[in-house]
Amino acid sequence: MEFFSSGKTYDFMKLRRVCAIISLLMIAASVVGIIKPGPNLGTDFKGGTEVEVAFKQGVDAGAIRAAVKAAGFSSPDVVKVDDESNPHRYLIRVQEVSTIEEPKQREIEGRLCYGEGLPEAECPAAKQATEVKFSPGGDKISVRFREAPDLGWVKQRMTGVEGVALRLGDNNPLLQNARDHKVEIQLMSKGDQLMAGLRSALGEDKVPEAALRVEWIGPKAGSQLRDAALKSIAISLVFIMAYIAFRFDLRFAPGAVLALMHDALITVGVLIAMRKELNLTTVAAILTIIGYSVNDTVVVYDRVRENLGKLRGATFASLINVSLSEMLSRTLITSGTTIFSLLAFFIRGTGTLKDFAFTLIIGLLLGTYSSIYVALPLTEWLDRMFFGNKTSPQKKKRSGAGGPPRAEIQGT
Repeated sequence: MEFFSSGKTYDFMKLRRVCAIISLLMIAASVVGIIKPGPNLGTDFKGGTEVEVAFKQGVDAGAIRAAVKAAGFSSPDVVKVDDESNPHRYLIRVQEVSTIEEPKQREIEGRLCYGEGLPEAECPAAKQATEVKFSPGGDKISVRFREAPDLGWVKQRMTGVEGVALRLGDNNPLLQNARDHKVEIQLMSKGDQLMAGLRSALGEDKVPEAALRVEWIGPKAGSQLRDAALKSIAISLVFIMAYIAFRFDLRFAPGAVLALMHDALITVGVLIAMRKELNLTTVAAILTIIGYSVNDTVVVYDRVRENLGKLRGATFASLINVSLSEMLSRTLITSGTTIFSLLAFFIRGTGTLKDFAFTLIIGLLLGTYSSIYVALPLTEWLDRMFFGNKTSPQKKKRSGAGGPPRAEIQGT
């Protein structure tokens, strides 16, 4: 299928300076946005608890935020989720996580009479613990006592710990092993506490018994995921640059990598400007954009390399114009088909799927643009600055015959 005449050549390089200014302005705006106000990092990267709730009745986001604060959570983030099947669906994020931090663990150990230097009045020998273990998720505590434990006393001691709530039920704490005097204490997760706070403030007629989903991640794990995401993007750029240099020529590699960095950086800038969340899904979308963009660039580079041998008397700029004109229909059909497919997910999708499709659409538009007006103009500039003075013996012979010599492109 051809949308453009196969014999016509369009002067793409005529606009390279204007497009370079536009690209620089978009990159500068993206860098400023990354610095201030900064990216809206998701729970994956900054840590916290994320609860998705489908309320039974209509409720205002401000009322939800006030109820979450009243439950003891700081800086809640309440986001309305577009879902035609459930119009009262919200995503609630808080900074607190179920993991029990080390200072709080030491406090709990003291409350359960575990350790050294315990006060005799509160912790007689019969009530002292010999072992306290905390589950990684922060929802269970296993305690081993010297003698048969008093479950009522254990419950009373744990009730006084600020920020820790026991899960409701008659069998909590639970004597797990009578012979070893082992007790299991079940704690309410932050998701459970948040739902309980919502029911208390908004009423059970509005708040369901359980959330649609509850996810949490600690701040340390979040920072590790963030660093791993940045490293994965950087490593992919390095290997792509090496592949382009090996596949084509050293002069082609910088343009391809700069185009990929251009696409990734401006995509992040658009997400920041629209206050979209940056999470692992966004990173996956950016890596997909890099792969798609480099594929588009490689296809155009391959046509440029083919024309190096066919148009030996042409300048590099005119050679690029011919190559891009020949590939224009293919580029628009491929990109257009992909974007139309993604529009279905963007229009009909919800939540993470909608954001993923939106990120890909922005990235694909930028990738098509950068293949034409970033990668190839930079390649032309590098050829002119560092390879343009190299001439073949045939060119030198013609230049000596009189008249100014024509620039000739050397094949790779």
